[in-house]
Amino acid sequence: MRVLKTVTAAVFSLALLGVVLSPGAKADAWNRKTVMTFSGPVEIPGVHLKGWGVLPAGTYVFKIVDSQSDRHIVQIFNSDETRCYATILAIPNYRLKVTDKTVVTFRERPAGQPEALRAWFYPGRNWGEEFVYPKAKAIQLAKETSTPVLFATVDLPMEVTEPFLAPTAPEVMQLKQAPVMAVQPTGEAVEIAAVVTPPPAVELQADTTPAPTEVAALALPKTSSALPLIALFGLLALGGALGLGLVQKRIQ
Repeated sequence: MRVLKTVTAAVFSLALLGVVLSPGAKADAWNRKTVMTFSGPVEIPGVHLKGWGVLPAGTYVFKIVDSQSDRHIVQIFNSDETRCYATILAIPNYRLKVTDKTVVTFRERPAGQPEALRAWFYPGRNWGEEFVYPKAKAIQLAKETSTPVLFATVDLPMEVTEPFLAPTAPEVMQLKQAPVMAVQPTGEAVEIAAVVTPPPAVELQADTTPAPTEVAALALPKTSSALPLIALFGLLALGGALGLGLVQKRIQ
């Protein structure tokens, strides 16, 4: 009996060890926080802090603060995230090639003018953030760069004296509800479907799922269970104990 207890305890410990050493669950990078360093000045859409329509060369932090629809709200912070420079409306757009690194695209401007921020792609994702400009600026950029530019069809503040931080702030809600179109280099306004490939319904549904604030570091993968492993070790333990019992009887 003592032998049986010892073997059973040892087997249970091994089974528990199997649970602990299983791959841990990982939280999705739901806000897609990305640290970016620009080597030159970059023009950004509104809504930005007064005087910060062009970001000087330096390091900045990009985050998505709301992605619960077919449009996203992106915020740009300084390197230590103590100041928010801009709260920008973006529309998900498709890229053919997925990369394992952050990709930022710009609209090349005439010599002497800063490049304008166009899109931001997070590593491992087909869909990135195509930024929306105010209409007047979008028309200007479309002509200068010979590419379509997204714009909001309602008047939105280009700059503010205080940043919009809360996803539920009235100004942020206005951004989320603003109708969006695209302007061609000719000045013609077209539906965004003509220039933007929207994500499928599955992708949108994934974005609407709130991310957990904490994930157990030692959780089992969703596709596996510890019960079969424990049962297997239990059967092995029982067989081993019976075998030891027979050996002891023969010895006696």
